[in-house]
Amino acid sequence: MKRKIAIWRTVAACALFAFTGTAVAHGNESHASNAPVAKEQKDWGIAGEAARSTRTITLRMTDDMRFTPDRFSVKKGETVTLRVENKGRIMHEVVLGTPATLQQHADMMLKFPGMEHSEPYMTHVAPDKAEDLVWNFNRAGQFEFACLIAGHFQAGMRGIFTVTE
Repeated sequence: MKRKIAIWRTVAACALFAFTGTAVAHGNESHASNAPVAKEQKDWGIAGEAARSTRTITLRMTDDMRFTPDRFSVKKGETVTLRVENKGRIMHEVVLGTPATLQQHADMMLKFPGMEHSEPYMTHVAPDKAEDLVWNFNRAGQFEFACLIAGHFQAGMRGIFTVTE
């Protein structure tokens, strides 16, 4: 009987941690790095250079688990600065990708909510802070962006971006 109680306590603690303590687990500091960006072609584009950015799109994140705007459009080949503002009181992030890659990453974040990660197609933004993500949208199609902090994606914190020919 004691073993069953211990198992249930562990399950309850993990569930509580995964869905209410994620901002603390992920930290409240941005993960920006001064290291050179490794450019790797993805289905949704490749890391861009700030000097080649033709415009800025501001994405705002709030604790109601929404982005404003929740969709945007760019032209194929355009390098854009995504100015990501966290207007909430907990950590949020933006990750660009396909529905499949975002789902896979979100599943991993549920299993390991405190995992450290940084790629050129994502930015982690502390409360009341802003970060820039510079991306070259060199592949046409419809893609998504999302906050993959455990529980945020599941609450609907996602959007769509379209890259037109």
